[in-house]
Amino acid sequence: MKLEKNWRNKTLENLEKRNVDKPNCDGYLVRRCIELYKIPLEEFTTEDLRIMIGQQIGLVYLIPLAIDILKQDLFAEGDYFEGDLLKNVLLIDTIFWDNNEEYWQTLNELIKDRRHEIIEAKFEIINFDNSKSKSGSS
Repeated sequence: MKLEKNWRNKTLENLEKRNVDKPNCDGYLVRRCIELYKIPLEEFTTEDLRIMIGQQIGLVYLIPLAIDILKQDLFAEGDYFEGDLLKNVLLIDTIFWDNNEEYWQTLNELIKDRRHEIIEAKFEIINFDNSKSKSGSS
């Protein structure tokens, strides 16, 4: 997918052309996701990415940002534990990976020599591995 020019300077609300209003509930996670819809992507922290990716929100825009972080530190940490961003990325639904093979290929390159560490950390990798994108790689 070709992203808009200067997409990192925009909010998910702008990019998805969707207004997100105040939540009907007052749970932290819902409130935080709505707040993050209104923050330019370039201001997202590792924790912000972890939250939104964990909710499978804005993946087309957030996965490239997450991959940039994972290239620097595969086990980058949000607020919970070492590797929490990677864990959430690996849990993304298989359909996303099937529809975004270039991201799958990039992430696969990052993890291929470190799968033993991922297994030791007990991160679920089945969605990623079950993607149709896997069939085209070696």
